[in-house]
Amino acid sequence: MSKTEDGEMGIVAALVRSAFLVDTVYSASARKYGLTAQQGQLLCVLMARPYGMSELGPMLRLARSSLTGLVDRTERNGFVRRVPDPADQRLVRVALTAHGSRVVEEFYAETCRRVEELPASLTAGERDTLAALLGRVVRDHEVPAVFLAAEDETV
Repeated sequence: MSKTEDGEMGIVAALVRSAFLVDTVYSASARKYGLTAQQGQLLCVLMARPYGMSELGPMLRLARSSLTGLVDRTERNGFVRRVPDPADQRLVRVALTAHGSRVVEEFYAETCRRVEELPASLTAGERDTLAALLGRVVRDHEVPAVFLAAEDETV
């Protein structure tokens, strides 16, 4: 159901439409930096550290073939490179290039700024409540940390 009896939007419509809103903002920010939304997500994940392909698949919720294609395209664009895994030379890790690091820093800051503007009409208390509730939903469903909040930037 999309609306409650008092005319307010129901939880399903609110969550789906807010996901659409954030996705639209995220995609627009990515386009500004010559990235697809998936490439932006990959670069944001790699801000923390290089990851092996077997780690990235579940984190980005991509099948092996889709992940390989994403990494190939992102590598061709000069944003990432494959490096040998220090623990096992048969494996590779995906790491940001210097160019990728510069782009993702700007993309990340721009995306944070744009998303931060979305709840601008809420009071500080309402924003805190919204963050706490959404954070709980995300934690309950073990959503991978594909995008850190600015205040979580300790990596």
